[in-house]
Amino acid sequence: MSTDTIISKVWSFCTTLRDDGVSYGDYLEQLTYLIFLKMADEYAKPPYSRDVGVPASLNWETLKSLKGAELETHYVQTLRELGTSKGMLGQIFTKAQNKIQDPAKLARLIEMVDDVQWVMMDSDTKGDIYEGILEKNAEDTKSGAGQYFTPRDLITAIVECLAPQPNKTIADPACGTGGFFLSAYDYLVENHKMNKAQKKFLKDETFHGNEIVAGTRRLCLMNLFLHNIGEIDGESCVSSADALIAPSKTSVDYVLANPPFGKKSSMTFTNEEGEQEKDELTYNRQDFWATTSNKQLNFLQHICAMLKTTGQAAVVLPDNVLFEGGAGETVRKKLMENTELHTILRLPTGIFYANGVKANVLFFDNRPASKEVATKDVWYYDYRTNIHHTLKRKPLRLDDLKEFVTLYKGNERHTRKETWSEEETKTSSPSGRWRKYSYDDLITRDKTSLDLFWLKDDSLTDLDNLPDPEVLAEEIIDNIEAGLANFRAVAEKLKV
Repeated sequence: MSTDTIISKVWSFCTTLRDDGVSYGDYLEQLTYLIFLKMADEYAKPPYSRDVGVPASLNWETLKSLKGAELETHYVQTLRELGTSKGMLGQIFTKAQNKIQDPAKLARLIEMVDDVQWVMMDSDTKGDIYEGILEKNAEDTKSGAGQYFTPRDLITAIVECLAPQPNKTIADPACGTGGFFLSAYDYLVENHKMNKAQKKFLKDETFHGNEIVAGTRRLCLMNLFLHNIGEIDGESCVSSADALIAPSKTSVDYVLANPPFGKKSSMTFTNEEGEQEKDELTYNRQDFWATTSNKQLNFLQHICAMLKTTGQAAVVLPDNVLFEGGAGETVRKKLMENTELHTILRLPTGIFYANGVKANVLFFDNRPASKEVATKDVWYYDYRTNIHHTLKRKPLRLDDLKEFVTLYKGNERHTRKETWSEEETKTSSPSGRWRKYSYDDLITRDKTSLDLFWLKDDSLTDLDNLPDPEVLAEEIIDNIEAGLANFRAVAEKLKV
């Protein structure tokens, strides 16, 4: 079968199951289980002849041979028993459930997967099929899957700026479906002619992730595996542990991350009356600069702690991290003192599947302990003022960030040139989005706020420069839905 034929079959069957009420996410999970079992079957045969840990009583051939109620019963048993396995096998099938209630449709899906030699297929093709469904799943806002999906063009721009090198370790303590890992993998393959040892390191030792949600972790592992990262019979490179609970066991060269949205960490427990309650979760870590229940501040501190002294990081964080007082102020001061916080990319709204998110990318390099402050200047690129994106009509594209990537990489940091000028801020549609502030400028600001803008916002003063009506409508909907989400969070808190 040609690549186009395979992709067409995968999508058409997804549409068929959607009519039966099976979501993209559920379809994706079932496809994950079946492709994994089919590939395990292919690896068990010559010329590979590998023992991948799937018992003969639960292998691919047993699924193919059954129909009707017997197939459904055996499939459920297979999922349950494989979930108790070790390594990647156990991680793929953890908490696995059958979501296809019609045995005839399950049999058709098995036939579709069986028609393809997955091991022989090019990893780009397998990856494209899987990534496509992941993105469709993220667009299904009711499922909430979008919170685990960072726009791939944004990730590509971030990775291009960081320019990872071979034989270096890369971590993401909240890796979702693995977008940062895949982009870094592609960058390394495309930009470096690696020898055999470097290729093996890239496949088996480069990536280290954490993802506490079992379903998302499963999708991440399969996504990586289909892109040729990891081994079918190897250990998982993505841990199920909460990254914030304890210091990282290993220090890494790079951290690329977009920690989960939502300010508070919480845990659910059962009270004495048998009712479910939520409690704010505060991590008491000796290596943290401040103790707080703010999830993003904790992730930022954790990322700093897990970097080697020569390590580099790029982290997507919401605006509150830049201006919040108390623990936020402490963390910002320590971040500038102990690492070189050199660049902040201010992102527009309308690019994330979570509504109304105002976020930034913080780029910083770790430094050995010193009495001198590590940060000298912080360069800002304002890609928010007078910028309008929506997920469907005008999504963020790599070309939109081309100027930022060029300015970031164009010169050594100490020879960067501002595109901003005092006069430009007074004109309509200014072009000077690239500006630096010294450490002395920032440390004297109220609460050491890093929440800075300098360009004139046309929408506040010039009605002729408003975005198109459909863009405005989507922005209004985003803001209303974001407000509703905040009210729901408050309401939930009042119930406790």
